[in-house]
This record gives sequence, C-alpha cells and structure tokens, in this order.
Amino acid sequence: MSDLLTVTDLRAGYGEAIVLDGVSFSLAAGQSLALLGRNGAGKTTLINTLVGATRYRSGRIGLNGADITGFRSDRRAVAGIGWVPQERNIFKSLTVEENLTAVARPGPWDVARVFEMFPRLAERRRNMGNQLSGGEQQMLAVGRALMLNPRLMLLDEPLEGLAPIIVEELLAALRRITRDEGLSAIIVEQNARKLLPITDRVVVLERGRIVHAADSASLVEDPSKIEAWLAVSDDSH
Repeated sequence: MSDLLTVTDLRAGYGEAIVLDGVSFSLAAGQSLALLGRNGAGKTTLINTLVGATRYRSGRIGLNGADITGFRSDRRAVAGIGWVPQERNIFKSLTVEENLTAVARPGPWDVARVFEMFPRLAERRRNMGNQLSGGEQQMLAVGRALMLNPRLMLLDEPLEGLAPIIVEELLAALRRITRDEGLSAIIVEQNARKLLPITDRVVVLERGRIVHAADSASLVEDPSKIEAWLAVSDDSH
C-alpha cells in the first residue's frame, strides 16, 4: 500500500508564532487517521496547514507523489484535498443543492449519492444554507467536500456541539466513507472513543509535536493509554 500523504519535518503557525514544530507522518491510500490531542496541541493548525491556511516555515507536504508544499489552497483542492473546517463555511445564501453543485468535480460522488447518505439534506434540497440546523449544516459541509471527489478528506471536529442523534448519523456516514468507500481521511475529534473504531491509525499531538503514533485498535483495546495521552476519563466527551 503506497503512501498518499507524506508530511516531513513540518513547521508552521500564525504570524510570528510557530505552532507545529517538526511534524512528520505518512498516510497510505485508503487509510484513515484519528488526530488527537488536548486543546491547543496543534490539531487544527495541522489541518489548516495541510490546506494551505497557515504561515508555512519549513518542511514538505507530499500528496500522491507530488510536492504540494508551495500550492495555494485552491490548487490543493484540485490536487485532491477535501476540507470540512470547524466553521463549516457553507454558502448560506445558496440552497443545499446549489452548495453541492457549486464545487462539484468529476468522480463517483454526486448529488444523488450525497442525498442517499444524508436523507435530511435531500428533504431540504431547496432550503437556503442559513435555514438549516447546525447538524444539517455539518452534513452539508461533509457532502460538499465529497463533491470535490477528493483523494483525502480533512475533517476538523465534525461532531462538535451536535445533538446525539445527529452525532450517530454523522458517525455512520464517516464509517461508510472510511470503511466502505475506502476514502483516506484525517479526522480531528475530542471524543476519541467514538473516532477510534472507524479509523486505522492514530496520531497524538502535544505542543505542536507528535508524541504518540499507533494503530487505532491498540488504543481501543487499552483505554488507559487514551487517559494517559489525553487526560480524559471514560465518561469524558
């Protein structure tokens, strides 16, 4: 299995501040990665750096064998990166269907497949983005990223602040994307126990550095490791 993404000695941040300090890891085609860490560890900064939204200092980002380190965000999207940011960033003045078709690129994911995965969106296909609930907006953000037909999906806390029933619907969708569809993904999520069963590997960040990397299954089998690295308890969210 060849590497889809390779990150080598990456240093980046905002303004004069360096948040990521020598991050290196790789992700094989078809694999999914849980990106964990305490608040402020650098998880969102890593996602933002992969999409070209931070101040790059040094290092290399390779995607599917190409060096994309110097690419602007739009070129990274064309190269195959789909992004679901914390803010969702949907087009609130466009309908659900217009949100999806506005960014569509050729490939297996189309409007019909997104609506099949998220029936709530099909029911609201003519609603404006600002008429959707928070959970529906998150589904739309995921669906819109899929419409790019990316090689790699980046999702920054897609379950944050959502009702339990919506969390389960989104988890089912993410499980389908990562397990059934075999789409490579990097997912940031505070609740490790929900995320680990649907990912292959895990990387833990602390103060902008990788402090632990392993198979997700190893942390599922030994929850004490999660507590040690993330300082959480069994009932933590």
